Amino acid sequence: MNNNGNEEIFRLQLIHQKEVLSFREALIYLDVSNSFLYKLTSKKEISFSKPNNGKLYFKKKDLDEWMQNNHSQSISDREKQVNNYLKGKSNGK
Repeated sequence: MNNNGNEEIFRLQLIHQKEVLSFREALIYLDVSNSFLYKLTSKKEISFSKPNNGKLYFKKKDLDEWMQNNHSQSISDREKQVNNYLKGKSNGK
């Protein structure tokens, strides 16, 4: 593996360990373009901090929540949910 590959692995490990990410780190974490992330921040669709009107920072848990918005449940998960509901009804719950 070349040096650039090692640097990339190190950067990803560092991002994984941090709780607050810089704008560039958030781009890597979310795998989105600069313009897309700026659009999310300008529309206030994603939480961020901007200390002293400087650089943008993101809590990784906020990015995780944003990524999980509009979760689409699989058919098998939906069937399990329905079956569990029906079992509960038949048990007098």
